[in-house]
Parts: sequence; structure tokens; C-alpha cells
Amino acid sequence: MFKIGAFSKLSGVSIKTLRYYDKRGLLTPATIDKFSGYRYYSAEQLLTIQRIIALKNQGFTLEEIRLLLAENLTPVDVEKSFTLKQLELQHSIEEAQRQLKEIHSGLESVKDLDNQLSPFSIVLRDVKPQFVASIRDIIPRTHLCLLLDEIKQYVRLHGEDENRPLNIQWHNNDHEENSIDVEVALPIAKNIPSSNRVNVHIWPELKNVASLVHRCDPYHSSCPALAEVAAWISSNGYRPSEMDPIREIYLTADKDLYGKLRMAELLVPVEHV
Repeated sequence: MFKIGAFSKLSGVSIKTLRYYDKRGLLTPATIDKFSGYRYYSAEQLLTIQRIIALKNQGFTLEEIRLLLAENLTPVDVEKSFTLKQLELQHSIEEAQRQLKEIHSGLESVKDLDNQLSPFSIVLRDVKPQFVASIRDIIPRTHLCLLLDEIKQYVRLHGEDENRPLNIQWHNNDHEENSIDVEVALPIAKNIPSSNRVNVHIWPELKNVASLVHRCDPYHSSCPALAEVAAWISSNGYRPSEMDPIREIYLTADKDLYGKLRMAELLVPVEHV
């Protein structure tokens, strides 16, 4: 018989773990001295502790190991337990592979973002028409994220990709302070139903748009890029169009967003003075 300290050294399992195994019903001392409280283990129990270690290395939980150590266990029971564990581990491998794929995609996005940190120039371009699902509402600026999430959930519900670039149109704001008249949209590949909130339609083409790709906080009340574009418009003989609203395209998907700033393209329709 071995005291717990000697058994710990022989088995390579700490005293704390041996006490825990006892508490969980995995390995009860062969005898406990009723006067001193000393725990004694038998030599045969070294085989039991080796089985516990082997089963832990195979991925079994302590509760599963406790059942596998039962004296009345049949070969059929063992086969069933090992088959279930095999399926569980295979699922874990597949999930880990999926996560690795997501991590790889995230790394590529971060590298792309790092390459995009150099300053961008303002250019004049046309914006093609696109088929979108959109929601227009007058909301507090702080609720913009809720509106964006609402349109994403709607397109996902109808089988469309929610990770396409989010589009925003900033309409004239004659409302109370901190309220905005805004339309959020996601490009869609096929016709899906409209609703009392969501309008499925074609956003028209925009001609002569001053474009600036920049990094922005979409929920901040002011945008330095807007002032930069406004100065460029004025100095190049243009003025903002009174007919078309300002658009913004979020080039960074939510799943690739780290920190508060995301890549966005500011689009300000202009006309000659």
C-alpha cells in the first residue's frame, strides 16, 4: 500500500488531482485510516490511473472516463463510447478547419487594410446603378447601427449575402438636432420581397461624383473627409448637386472590422458652377 504522496510520485499525478479524482468517483483510495485520515492506494490502482491518463489523452471527459471504468462495462458499451467520441472529435476537427479558414481570411483582410493606409486622392467618377434592398428612416444618429443590422438581417433571411458592401445615402437633414434622414442599403443578386420597411429597387446611376476613399468612424457625428471633399469641389469649379444625396459605401465588412475605423468611399454628386 502507498500513502498518497508516494502514489503521486509513482503515478506522476499530483496529490491535488488524486483528491479531485476521488471526489469525482474516478479513483477512490483503497483504504483510509480512520484514525489518521491517511489515504492509501494499492499497486493495482497504478493500472487504473494509467487508464485514466490514456483516456484523457484520447479526449474523454472525466464523467465519460468514470463510466468507462465501471466494472460491469461490456465490449459493446466500450465500442459505443469510442464511436461517439470519434464522431465528436471529427466534428471538432472540421470546426477547427472552418475557424482556420476564417482566420486566414481575416489575416488577408488585415494585410489588405495595411496596404490601404496610404493617402487616397479625390477623383471624379460615375456610379453605376445597382439593385438593392434598402430602408429609409429618420432616426437618432446613435441608432444608425440598428438600421444597418436590420437590413443585414432582412437580406440574410431571404438568402442573400449580408457581407456585401453596405451603402448609405445621407438625405437633406431638416429635422431636429441629432436626428438624421438616412437610407441604408445592401446590393442583392436576385429579386426578393419588399416589406413595409424594406424597399427592393434600383438605386439610379450617379454622374459626376467626387469620390474619396478614407478611413472613418461611421457613428461619429462629423466626418473630416466631407470637409476635404467640399474643399476640393469648390477649388475645382464644382458645387454639390442639389438633386442627388451624398452616398457612402462601407468597403470593410463588419466581420473584418477591427477597432472603430473602417474603409469607406465617400461619394458627393457635383455639378459645374
